[in-house]
Amino acid sequence: MRTRLLAATLTALAAVSLAACSSSGSSSGKATSAAGSPTTAASTTATSAAPTDAAPDAASTPSAPAPGAATPAAPAPGGTTSPPAPDGGASGAPAPAKPAPPADAGLPAKPAADVTAKLVAALDAIDPAIVGGKPDQAVDRARNQCQSMYQFPKDAGKLVELANQRFTTPDHPQGFGADTAAKINDALRATLCPAPH
Repeated sequence: MRTRLLAATLTALAAVSLAACSSSGSSSGKATSAAGSPTTAASTTATSAAPTDAAPDAASTPSAPAPGAATPAAPAPGGTTSPPAPDGGASGAPAPAKPAPPADAGLPAKPAADVTAKLVAALDAIDPAIVGGKPDQAVDRARNQCQSMYQFPKDAGKLVELANQRFTTPDHPQGFGADTAAKINDALRATLCPAPH
């Protein structure tokens, strides 16, 4: 805005000075000869036109700095962008938030035949009805229970409840009870479930 006002002021001053020059030039031209007057008038007109052309140039020149003036404003947004990073680091909650664990976190791989045999033997030692002649089903349930142990390592009550829900049979639709469920969890820790970190 200031540059445009400055350009307008300079243009006005140039026009006034040209008017003064043209009046003195035209008077000297008139004194010299009548034939010279049109030439002087034409040169005056050309001279007047030149500053007019120069005035838009002057106006356009200040316009160029106006975007330049906006350029210093660009670091300000950059500066605004920089502070949130330290703020995020200072607060600690949003930036370092742990990524959600994968859906299969704590789920052991399907065991080899020897591990499956150890698992089935450990469950049969508690109660042969737990496996009930379905070792593959028992292994799947054991793997899911291992995942729960990974997710709730210190919640023994929840793990007993989950074992009762998972290890069911037609004769035991509600599970084998809290004592047996706790023993199942111990057997899984000893054979299949990875040790907690």
